[in-house]
Amino acid sequence: MKLPAKHRVASLDVDAQYTFTPACPDELPVPEGDQIADELNRQAAFAGYRLGSKDAHSPQAHWLATEQEPPFTPIAGARNMDIRWPRHAVPGTKGFELLAGLPHPADYDFFVWKGVEPDMHPYGACYHDLAERQSTGLVEFLRCNGVSTVLVGGLATDYCVHKTVLQLLAAGFTVVVNRSAIRGVADESSRHAIAEMIQLGAHFVHDAGQLEQADD
Repeated sequence: MKLPAKHRVASLDVDAQYTFTPACPDELPVPEGDQIADELNRQAAFAGYRLGSKDAHSPQAHWLATEQEPPFTPIAGARNMDIRWPRHAVPGTKGFELLAGLPHPADYDFFVWKGVEPDMHPYGACYHDLAERQSTGLVEFLRCNGVSTVLVGGLATDYCVHKTVLQLLAAGFTVVVNRSAIRGVADESSRHAIAEMIQLGAHFVHDAGQLEQADD
């Protein structure tokens, strides 16, 4: 796929954290979630800006699953929580860390920490709230820097990657999803997520080897 000149392209690492890998089996392990770092780095070579996001959740989050209310149980009456999840991505734990081989958050051009409030559990990297009213600043950063195309990879395909891609498309960006830089929680939900992303205008490549840069 032919990309614009580098200064018009950003690469986004969505929640590429150990919490979504087999290294943290009691959190939200995604099969092969620990195998995407090299591909994220390869796609970033085509971008003038590198962006990232992390889940950053309280150990006392209100959406935590229990024996009585297991994971995926709906939460009634909440504005910014929809279902229950296992404890994950708590700052200071292994699960909170980015995958080995990725930059430190301070070395990205823009970085988002999401879900910090104990009663808020967003998915996409562009908004803090489920109603998509409170921007994280990511969209504004892209617009202010003249970015037109965003390369996306990360975890997980069927949740945070999916929602982030839909938010970027709604904001008017060309979005390219790198299949080799994403992994999903489940095959069926990942297929549905990919189908919706394509239907709404996202482009998919098998890996960064299918990317080609236009001249400045």
